[in-house]
Amino acid sequence: MTDVTRTEAQPDEGDLLRDQFRQLLRYRTLLVAGVLAGLLGGAFLAYSGADSYTATSEVMVRAATEDPFASGATADKNINIGTERQTALSSTVADAAARTAGAPVAAMAHCLQVTNPPNTLVLRFTCTTTSAQRAADWVNAFTKAYLDDRQAQTKATIARMVDSYQAQLDPIVVQRNGLLDQIAQAKSSQIAGTLVSAQTSLLGRITELNADISGLRALDTTPGVVIKPGVAPGAPSGPGLPTMLGLGGAVGVALGLLGAWVRLVFDPTVRSDAEVTRALGAPVLGTLPRRRRRDAARAAAEDGAPGLLAGGRGDMRLAEEYRAVAFRLTHDRRFADRRRLLVVAPRGSGDTPAAVAANLSASFAEMGMEVLLVEADLRAPSLAARLRTVDGVRPGWARTPAPGEGGWPAGLQVPIDAGESGSFDLVPGRRVRNVARALTSSPAGRLFAEADEPGSAVVVLAPPVLTYADAVALAGRVEGVVVVCDPRAVHRADLERVHELIDAAGAHVLGVVLHSAEPGTRRRLSLRRTPRADVPAARRDPDRPGTAPTAERHPVP
Repeated sequence: MTDVTRTEAQPDEGDLLRDQFRQLLRYRTLLVAGVLAGLLGGAFLAYSGADSYTATSEVMVRAATEDPFASGATADKNINIGTERQTALSSTVADAAARTAGAPVAAMAHCLQVTNPPNTLVLRFTCTTTSAQRAADWVNAFTKAYLDDRQAQTKATIARMVDSYQAQLDPIVVQRNGLLDQIAQAKSSQIAGTLVSAQTSLLGRITELNADISGLRALDTTPGVVIKPGVAPGAPSGPGLPTMLGLGGAVGVALGLLGAWVRLVFDPTVRSDAEVTRALGAPVLGTLPRRRRRDAARAAAEDGAPGLLAGGRGDMRLAEEYRAVAFRLTHDRRFADRRRLLVVAPRGSGDTPAAVAANLSASFAEMGMEVLLVEADLRAPSLAARLRTVDGVRPGWARTPAPGEGGWPAGLQVPIDAGESGSFDLVPGRRVRNVARALTSSPAGRLFAEADEPGSAVVVLAPPVLTYADAVALAGRVEGVVVVCDPRAVHRADLERVHELIDAAGAHVLGVVLHSAEPGTRRRLSLRRTPRADVPAARRDPDRPGTAPTAERHPVP
């Protein structure tokens, strides 16, 4: 016999990445929102740049030099291009450009950008406005204002240096003139020679200062050369609507994936079968298709009560899924050895765990087993009122249990009609004062031991594991556990806790049955637990209104 719960092979990195990507695709809302945001942003930028025009001019900065054609001239190496860029962006240049263009200073200063191409002495002026001609006029005004300002600074520097040299030259000229007068009045040749020597020294200094002044006045003060004047652009400066939509879509997809990834990281719920398997250490036995509302209503109308058993019209797919789960369980060595099965949910309440227990019982009966379904939910028992009972003799293997402590087991086994699958027996639950004592009593143990008979099986339905300790108390006696959960409504931490509790009780999780959220129609029908028409109200247990008939219907020998 094959053991279907063998240890699964560890997934490789590629499988994990594919699984994570599939999980990201579940957050379609975030992905669509990111794409829409990107497209809207791209469209906005495209339309906002549709009326923007950019004009550009380029200026090659040069230093003042006396002979620019002289070999080895290196005056331009003394230019600090970073300082020149800051000068071009200064308020002095902006004020002069605004006076030239006759435009507001703030608007012109806002439109200007000055950059420097690497390894060049070129300043690139860029101006963006809503008018093509205005952009060209403004960028040319900035270029002219910068060159004029730089030339004015150079001339001012030259003038200051000339004045400094002239201030040194004037006293020397006066002193030389005085020596000339003294030489003319000298009476001895020795005195005259001394005066002539001093006068020659002063003349050399005068010649040097005059040369410096002449050199400064001969400098070429051209601040730079406009190598590219600004012209009116013929088209808007924006990249265009198709390009911006494409970029916006790409950015939107990236934002959507980022948002989905963040949501996935902080999402405590499980989002795939692989996560359920890793958390519980057991395979997924099956995934129940969602039952349509009209199918649930049809089953309720046909059965006279909320139907848990599948198999009617529209439920064939659901019935086949239950049969597949039962088939996998029968080929599990751990279940085949003892044939005791505990069906539980992690948290909450709902019809699905009860439906799984009932339909697995019907599937086992269809396989030829004698099945006993035990409702171990002694806090809110309801199975007897939700399954169709039939008259008949119980099979010989079904021994009548003695009344347990607190009134459960109550010595009652109700035959249940499973349609074409046959029938199975139900031991309905009953409200008791001490649930733990009733579940661990000797009569309850003898009831679970019915599975030891050849060709028999016991299916036990218990309350949620994390809500009450009832399921943990039963796990050690039943040993095989099937967990029923909605992967979108259960947390990974809850599944890991369920696995720890069941393992500590000495039982094994044989597998997991997944389902989607139950329709609202089924929830509404589950609340209408009206008495069966064929069971008189006087013969119902007054302690459990709306539940199974009392022992008068099936008296205990």
